Amino acid sequence: MPDATPFSLDTVSVLLVWTAIAIYALAFIAYTVDLSRRGAVAVEAKDAAAKNAAAKDAVSTAVRERELVAAGGYAGTSSVDELRAQETASEAALNARVGRRERLVWARIGTSLTVLAFLFHVGGDVTRGIAAGRVPWSNMYEFALTGTMLIVAVYLGVLFRYDLRFLGTFITGLVVVLLGGTAIWFYTEIVPLMDPLKSVWLVIHVFVASLSTAIFALAFGLSVLQLMQARRERKIAAAAAVEDSGTVVKTGPGFLRTLPSADALESLAYRFAIIGFIFWTFTLIAGSIWANDAWGRYWGFDTKEVWTFVIWVLYAGYIHARATRGWRGSRSAWLSIIGFTAVLFNFTIVNMFFKGLHAYSGLN
Repeated sequence: MPDATPFSLDTVSVLLVWTAIAIYALAFIAYTVDLSRRGAVAVEAKDAAAKNAAAKDAVSTAVRERELVAAGGYAGTSSVDELRAQETASEAALNARVGRRERLVWARIGTSLTVLAFLFHVGGDVTRGIAAGRVPWSNMYEFALTGTMLIVAVYLGVLFRYDLRFLGTFITGLVVVLLGGTAIWFYTEIVPLMDPLKSVWLVIHVFVASLSTAIFALAFGLSVLQLMQARRERKIAAAAAVEDSGTVVKTGPGFLRTLPSADALESLAYRFAIIGFIFWTFTLIAGSIWANDAWGRYWGFDTKEVWTFVIWVLYAGYIHARATRGWRGSRSAWLSIIGFTAVLFNFTIVNMFFKGLHAYSGLN
């Protein structure tokens, strides 16, 4: 916490940040309730549909047994035909315009709270920059402050094009953990910039790196859901093959029935990864130019430089693998997840424990 006077801008910044964290936590709860309600509504709708179908097809015992099997799973087991109908409906909802989307009360509450928290977050970031008299991303605390703000900004911006409110739990939860941990452990008093940081490349390089990280975070969340949805779809296919046996199969959390198919989630994650990769490539190039201005060489195998390149290679491999038919599905999703894990490793472990010319964490 700052040791400054009670009404200094830095103190105000800290208060705004903690207010944002608290509201993000409330948004996380609202989004979690939304997912829970989605699962419950999906199961209720499925049970009602199963009962209607059973009444209409009462003449056929075999058909009636299949309906009972489909209605018996905890998360809603489905026949292949029903799965296709669900995929069509959920993918249409994904691309629905803002005014025509399903009026999910808790999702709307979560989004409203996220917008409110984002405004406090921006206020905390801006007041920190004004207090420092420079852009607020010269150490780990400031970079995390700006990076998490951009994660939320990208998420809210994407909502105008895609209905990704089902990602709200992941996004707000991630921001609460990262921003809360940063405020507790990484807070740094405002200090003058080191000489190598006194460059326009501080604004360009770090901002683009933060933006690409935010986009990678969305791709990561979609890849995690892709794995969950793919597992559910495999179980449904297996259940359809043995549904005459009367076996009841559990397919996972009920909210997955309201999400797009694994293929649709993978396609969307791939799009975000490509955009993030473009920005990360620029980050790598801009960093090299800045290194030449600051230290007289474009590349010196500094730990931070090496890890930035490792991340570039991981996402290049993911994009290449996804473009190759044999590496679609779960394997490409895992590459996306590993790539974002490397981004977090680069920000935390590399900054804290590896020495080098990029030792700007601000921590003792």
